[in-house]
Amino acid sequence: TAVAALEGGKYGFAFSSGSATTATIVSSLPPGSHIVSVNDVYGGTYRYFTKVASVLGVEVTFVDLKDAANIATVIRPNTKLVWLETPTNPTLRLVDIRVVADITHEHGAKLVVDNTFMSPFFQNPLSLGADIVIHSVTKYINGHSDVVMGAAVTNDEEINTKLAFLQNSIGAVPSAFDCFLANRGLKTLHLRMRQHAASAQVIAEALEASPRVENVIYPGLPSHPQHELAKRQQKGFGGMISFRIKGDLETANAFLRHVKFFTLAESLGGVESLCELPATMTHGSVAAEDREALGITENLIRLSVGIEDTEDLLADVLAALEAAVPL
Repeated sequence: TAVAALEGGKYGFAFSSGSATTATIVSSLPPGSHIVSVNDVYGGTYRYFTKVASVLGVEVTFVDLKDAANIATVIRPNTKLVWLETPTNPTLRLVDIRVVADITHEHGAKLVVDNTFMSPFFQNPLSLGADIVIHSVTKYINGHSDVVMGAAVTNDEEINTKLAFLQNSIGAVPSAFDCFLANRGLKTLHLRMRQHAASAQVIAEALEASPRVENVIYPGLPSHPQHELAKRQQKGFGGMISFRIKGDLETANAFLRHVKFFTLAESLGGVESLCELPATMTHGSVAAEDREALGITENLIRLSVGIEDTEDLLADVLAALEAAVPL
């Protein structure tokens, strides 16, 4: 109910993980259903859709939603759900939630938005037309890297009834102690999100100015192709940055070896800064040709900017770049 209140929702559910949240929602669909998903979805969601949902008789079509109107080209009579992340992981593409919601509802389907990257502090998809908002509570909501949990929020009575039954029947529930820890995290969410975003903005601008960097992807930069949408749809730009280092896989790994404040890890959204290489880590389960098509290249590095001192983090990133990319 705490997360539901922050998202402006009537009904909230806590699950044992973000993936358990996804699995429970998909379990609410009848066999023969169709889901439309944004193409650069979280690797775990992609794996579930392609390896598990398909076995359960649920078909998933992945579509590029940089142009939100593309959704209309793939919706079918049996489409039950449209599944979005915005910004996406790790390419930080944005999807216009309101436009997709309107098209989804015209076709009688429901819209699910994964709001993990923004948290309820920076974005509220229910107010933009989403039917269900989901979170990996593991990330920003908990914020201390000591909980694995998921959450779903809705205002829809029918969805509430289905999820309540399935949550109980499947048993994908978190422990009481994890709920206690996540509630602890919520108390500082507003403070943490401001610091994540403030430091990320400074680091993104410095990366963009560096001759050792090919390009930077951060919604807070005017160079981001959907910067205006970010300003319209979000209340801030978040703490996630992706950038392509000048070089190859070896160069990227050299950068990861040289950073000191950024720990090499797949997670994100905690008070500590993390870094990872999506091509070999979070999105290693995605086929190489699909990764290439999505822009998840071997020199793409993802940073989860923590709440440490901004100048310390900036100096660390610039020093690692200097060590990894000789000019």
